[in-house]
Amino acid sequence: MKNTISTALKAGVAAIVLVAASGCVSQKQVDEISAKADKAIQDAAAAKAAADSAANQAQSARSAADSAQNTANQALQAAQAAQAAADATNEKIDRAFKKSVSK
Repeated sequence: MKNTISTALKAGVAAIVLVAASGCVSQKQVDEISAKADKAIQDAAAAKAAADSAANQAQSARSAADSAQNTANQALQAAQAAQAAADATNEKIDRAFKKSVSK
């Protein structure tokens, strides 16, 4: 992006220098080149603003994804703990059933 702006500005300056060197510089030509340079600067500023906005949105998305991953990890830990508790309960029930059948 910077290269595009730099190139546009250099081209504008080069055009002014060439026109000035040839001795045919009119105020209209200088104004046109100046307007093009101003437009290039405005376009660059708009592009930078868009890039900054996109970077902010990407950071927000990354933050949301990290939060979702943390929540998923907590849910997995809770599910594993619940499964372990259910397995322990089933073992107790099985032992109690076998004990009552053996009597």
